[in-house]
Amino acid sequence: MGLGSIALATLMKDKSVFARVTGQAQSLNPLSPKKPHFAPKAKRVIYMFQAGAPSQLDLFDPKPALEKYNGQPVPKDLIKDQMYAFIPLDAGLYASPFKFARHGAAGAELSELLPNVAKTADDITIVRSMVTDAINHAPAQIFLFSGSVQFGRPSLGSWVTYGLGSEAEDLPAFVVLSSAGGTSGGSALWGSGFLPTVYQGVAFRRSGDPILSLSNPRGITQKLQRETLDLVKALNEHALELDGDPEIATRINSYEMAYKMQSSAPDLMDLTKESKETLEMYGATPGKASYANNCLLARRLIERGVRFVQLNHEAWDHHYDINRRLKEQCAETDKASAALVVDLKRRGLLEDTIVIWGGEFGRTPMVENDPEGVHKLGRDHHNKAFTVWLAGGGFKPGVTVGKTDELGFNVVEDRVHVHDLHATILNQLGFDHEKLTYRFQGRDFRLTDVHGVVQKKLLA
Repeated sequence: MGLGSIALATLMKDKSVFARVTGQAQSLNPLSPKKPHFAPKAKRVIYMFQAGAPSQLDLFDPKPALEKYNGQPVPKDLIKDQMYAFIPLDAGLYASPFKFARHGAAGAELSELLPNVAKTADDITIVRSMVTDAINHAPAQIFLFSGSVQFGRPSLGSWVTYGLGSEAEDLPAFVVLSSAGGTSGGSALWGSGFLPTVYQGVAFRRSGDPILSLSNPRGITQKLQRETLDLVKALNEHALELDGDPEIATRINSYEMAYKMQSSAPDLMDLTKESKETLEMYGATPGKASYANNCLLARRLIERGVRFVQLNHEAWDHHYDINRRLKEQCAETDKASAALVVDLKRRGLLEDTIVIWGGEFGRTPMVENDPEGVHKLGRDHHNKAFTVWLAGGGFKPGVTVGKTDELGFNVVEDRVHVHDLHATILNQLGFDHEKLTYRFQGRDFRLTDVHGVVQKKLLA
């Protein structure tokens, strides 16, 4: 019985092996669709990550009091517990030069820099009361996507694909598209950590083949390639039966996915198949690498069953000349961000797709100023208050949740921590965030660690 129990336990490590031994049919694919804990409101996620941290005070959270105290030092009682990356605590307060107006039935206040997002005011949920733990870019970005400032934890997209699997048969479950610069947190933002690597994000390239070496080398026919893959698959399946290592299942899945993507990826990336009206709505240009193209590709990816799409746009770290640089980035991203919401809604996809827009933290109410006047005004990192907006997936549309103090330093109403945001996203996907776990090094881990509260005020 002792040896028999050990053998059974080994087989049970991989359900597909157990299924073959017992004669039960089951897919070898670890990304086969899975049922969540309860009926979900959403089936997929698109995360428009504005890396570098957009200024909430210039885009979403107007502060008339800053006009009153413009240029004056910060009141000391507000900064006694604050930390800043580059700015002195006695820096002058700075009122936004941009005008705000009310939009939508509920009168959401949005900056003049976001005219297209403003038109979607009745479809989005604005959260002005976000807080996070980290104050610098790399740890804050890693924290935003993994719930930890340290490397090695699975990313949000990996947890989602681990829990739900994928509905895409010829594309990865989790796809990453990037524009502008590279993220400070690097591949940790879409890494699988201690989860099997089949759940990590697949980063598509900006030009050429979406993935390196996707095309066959010269002289390799499709028939020869298929015969080679079949042999490798048979050898891997035999190895999987012997030791049940989930990484072998990952390897099998990766070879087969790469083969399928040789035909599916070029079709996916061909934006010439979109109508002229759709291209103009996004501001997309076929063949050109851009944020607009990535937003349109995100819609095309989820239409094909991809579970999680992450758009990284690293261009918002405005320590100097913030007025000019904000205008440039909003001009580059506002139209496409809004178009994605509109396009999903008109195609009936927004209802069960969670769309998220935001950075890793916010910016300070006071500004940096080069004494020599070379760089002009810029805002520093601020983790005590920032803004994100969400759409679809059962989130309550047309509302603004949360409030900061009169100068924008601290949250004073409806505080939402990053752990709370994670818990709420998982809830909409049908998961109890305390029960979506993975055992590693002797204990059960989860995305929210020992934290997180589902924010009911954000939900319809």
